Amino acid sequence: MKLAWQDSDVLDMPTLGTRVTAFDGLTEVPGGYGATLAWARNRAKAFRAEFAATGTPDSVATCDLITLPYPTKFGLFRASRAIAPFVSITNRMLVVRWTESDGQKRVLLFEPSDHELGQNTPYFAALIRRTPRPLQALLTTEHGTVLGHLARLGIKPEDVDYLLFDHLHTQDLRRWVGTTSPQSDLGGVVQPAFPNAKVIVQRHELLAMSQLHPLQQPWYQPQTYQDVRPDAFLPVDGSLILGPGVAVIETPGHVLGNQTIVLNTSTGIWASSENVIATECLTPEHSRMPGIARWARTWGQEVVLNANTIETTAEQYNSLIVEKTLVDRSQADPRFVQFFPSSELTASWANPGTSPTFTHRAIAHS
Repeated sequence: MKLAWQDSDVLDMPTLGTRVTAFDGLTEVPGGYGATLAWARNRAKAFRAEFAATGTPDSVATCDLITLPYPTKFGLFRASRAIAPFVSITNRMLVVRWTESDGQKRVLLFEPSDHELGQNTPYFAALIRRTPRPLQALLTTEHGTVLGHLARLGIKPEDVDYLLFDHLHTQDLRRWVGTTSPQSDLGGVVQPAFPNAKVIVQRHELLAMSQLHPLQQPWYQPQTYQDVRPDAFLPVDGSLILGPGVAVIETPGHVLGNQTIVLNTSTGIWASSENVIATECLTPEHSRMPGIARWARTWGQEVVLNANTIETTAEQYNSLIVEKTLVDRSQADPRFVQFFPSSELTASWANPGTSPTFTHRAIAHS
């Protein structure tokens, strides 16, 4: 499949921010995944101090988008003993604002999912077809839209500089970045909601989307990228400091081009991605959900992965340890860390045995 950027120079565009060198050499560590894990943990400790010294952003706001069902066997990989086949997860957007050294104001949206179009993702489309409509309404709650939240925060769409996703699973970006050709399902050529925004994405993921592996195909919508504006993408290689207290860290595994936002706030350092769906999956020994602590103890597992795709499971595990090492402990309950799942496990009457022990619900900083 030919995608929009294949006939453009988008893959050669200059990058942004300040390159992070702390994790250089990760792929060359000898001795296998275990040796790589020890190396990555040590490098994360070093980078943590470096990152804290960059300062803090101006503000971070959290915006709830949608709560929806998600298979337990994916979200609580092998560990859960709950009888419920599904958990509930709440997808949220972070709005991050900072000031550059030259006084320029920046606005970044992390996980601004167009959930209306996201439901066309092959896996979720098949799930929706099998679920009676009245039951869909009971299990899914829409909390707000990306544009609605921005209006509430007083942010104009044209003032948004960057869109960032931990990866492009389920994402259809046509309404956000616009198209160069008419779209039959959207009523013609799509004008961008965010005309000045660049999508920060790992170059690995952009390249992979033109020829997806069968393990990846249920989770992407590559056909929606055929006519998007290629100049809306800003491909990056690895980890970057974007601004004071704002970084994007390459965290491969869940997908090859996975990335994590890291934020230094008034409560300390946070990280957010979809590598896990619950904060307690990073300290499973403190989980009260059936099976989680016992499984981790039995098998010596330090984390419980979100494993709907198992591209490189050991790499995802190691990336989670990097995230866990970078962040601070929660001030509300120090047994848990300040990792904020971009889609966070949410208690639901419909899913017994999957109520989280602890939830963050939001990152707030101003």
